[in-house]
Amino acid sequence: MMAPEAAIDANVLVALIDRRDKWHYQAVALRDALVDQHARLVWFDCVLNETVGVIGRRAEEQKRSDQFGELLDDLSRRIPMSSITWISRESERLYEQVLALCRTQGGRLNYNDALMAVICREKGIRWIVSFDRDFDELPWLVRLSDPTQVQTLAQRVEAGKL
Repeated sequence: MMAPEAAIDANVLVALIDRRDKWHYQAVALRDALVDQHARLVWFDCVLNETVGVIGRRAEEQKRSDQFGELLDDLSRRIPMSSITWISRESERLYEQVLALCRTQGGRLNYNDALMAVICREKGIRWIVSFDRDFDELPWLVRLSDPTQVQTLAQRVEAGKL
């Protein structure tokens, strides 16, 4: 049986990188639970793009711009370039589908989130690790936001019920 794949959203990656983030400990617990279940973590390039922007803006707003380089170094160590799944180049091909999904979700999903969702549907990735509830409305994705969900889903996969 293949290990399940879990796409990681930017809010989880930001929380993993920024120890001051309110979701930091939950993000670490989620990542650890996924690793314990041998899930393959999927890091989309658009998530890294968004993460760099968020940590940069946050560092500036919180008067800790001097820490931005350290945060970037941590990001690079955690997610080496070879671990990134490059999907932005698919944006042109999927543009109409992405906009249609943004439209059907009434703008609750931004472009990057809709692109990730469409790619997950294409690639058969069923899990998205996110604190963003807007993914809950997509029938092809199961949003994981709590480590206890990971074990429950893993048990269902193992039992052939998912």
